[in-house]
Amino acid sequence: MEFAASHRSPLADLDHLGEADPQEQISVTLYLRRRAPLPEAVSAGRARLTLEELQRRYGADPDDVELVAGALAGAGITVAEADAGLRRILTTGPLSAYTEVFGTSVSLVRSSHVSASESVTHRYRTGSLSLPATFAHAVTAVLGIDNRPQASAKFRRRKKKTDGQVSYTAVQVGAAYGFPAGATGAGQTISIIELGGGFVESDLDTYFSGLGLATPSVTAVPVDGGSNSPTGDQDGPDGEVMLDIEVAGALAPGATQLVYFAGNTDQGFIDAVTNAAHATPTPTAISISWGGPEDSWTAQARTALDAACADAAALGVTVTVAAGDNGSADGETDGQPHCDFPAASPHVLSCGGTSLQLDSNGEISSETVWNDGSGGGATGGGISVYFPAPAWQANAGVPAGLSSAGGRGVPDVSGNADPATGYQIQVDGQAAVVGGTSAVAPLWAALVACLAQANEGTPLGLVQSVLYAGVQPGTAQPGLNDIVSGSNGAYSAAPGWDACTGLGSPDGPVLSTLFTGGAKSV
Repeated sequence: MEFAASHRSPLADLDHLGEADPQEQISVTLYLRRRAPLPEAVSAGRARLTLEELQRRYGADPDDVELVAGALAGAGITVAEADAGLRRILTTGPLSAYTEVFGTSVSLVRSSHVSASESVTHRYRTGSLSLPATFAHAVTAVLGIDNRPQASAKFRRRKKKTDGQVSYTAVQVGAAYGFPAGATGAGQTISIIELGGGFVESDLDTYFSGLGLATPSVTAVPVDGGSNSPTGDQDGPDGEVMLDIEVAGALAPGATQLVYFAGNTDQGFIDAVTNAAHATPTPTAISISWGGPEDSWTAQARTALDAACADAAALGVTVTVAAGDNGSADGETDGQPHCDFPAASPHVLSCGGTSLQLDSNGEISSETVWNDGSGGGATGGGISVYFPAPAWQANAGVPAGLSSAGGRGVPDVSGNADPATGYQIQVDGQAAVVGGTSAVAPLWAALVACLAQANEGTPLGLVQSVLYAGVQPGTAQPGLNDIVSGSNGAYSAAPGWDACTGLGSPDGPVLSTLFTGGAKSV
């Protein structure tokens, strides 16, 4: 039975290296249907579930798990994990077993479709998989047969300083945005998703001691064979890892950080978010600074990752996601605007970028859309063609976009992201100045952790239900600094929500009132 959601289009500019080794031992993840759909109130953020409730009532049917696992085992595939609560079956086996069961052929190629500066050798298939009729009804995703790189990191290192450029510590940015005074995120957990690179403890010690802070608790969590593996390259994934940890740690130094390391594939990405969402204790926030254009994902992968984010939201977790660094085109060359995913998921807080100028007192003197022009980077943002506008965004004035049904608007919020007003960090033994919407996701994750601590440890969950409350087109929302100047290409900033900076950057004192009943701000 054809599995249309698994369809992969051919990639351009490939080096074909021949057929993949049929005896190669690979890992493949299958996700299964929910036994019942999540209630609308839960999906909208108005109600929450315990982990036990989520897994028991909205996980997979154990009969589906048994059916699929048994069929795979009978085909010579080893079932390493079959978890109804996670709706997931993890398997290993020879490539030939998977090509036989799922009716596909796999070659070995070298491509650079995610990073133009780096070629990667990987397994490759095109077209759709086939699902055996015996269990086709139960399976929603089959991930890992094709292990091409899926996502790029959303950070940009400033190579050299020019006139007019400044840089800030994350503490200075947090103070300008009015992060809650005295709140450190103590008792909260921030989970960070990484698809490569790693951190060095000595770098963290150097960075945090320079801020006068103790190094926070940071633990690497392996996923699908991933690991904390620094490359030594500031422009590689190490820059992303250190930016995430250091921004989150500077702004919420009391929070525990769990850094999930997975391979840069759709399988690794989705498994990492699933693991983070279902962890014990449940995290307060999950920060994601990786993504790719919506149409670079298969339908099954978009659905599976969105479902993992929906699980997180159902548990009261706020998932913060970078909106992209390549303007409204998101790096595509077809002349059309594109949204980045998973920033386009309606179950995440999508984070766009600004250019922030502070005065001599550390207060905001101006804030505009981040756009450094051709080749210099600009905030992502636009209208999804795959996800409809959620109810909480219906009155925000989101334009129709390319879908006649109307789509989810990206981003929701924003924060400093311009490398020209970037963050001072430490990476691979050296100081650096880094920007990108990658910085905004951990910034908002840290703010969520601080607000949750100030609210007696109560998590904030899907914060859009509060941020968009009473929203009207062209009108600023309480708790956000409305950004009204600048453009990311196809879209321009304007009063109220826009597809450059969303509702705006944090206005900490008002957010504290909205979420905690009046916590003081710095």
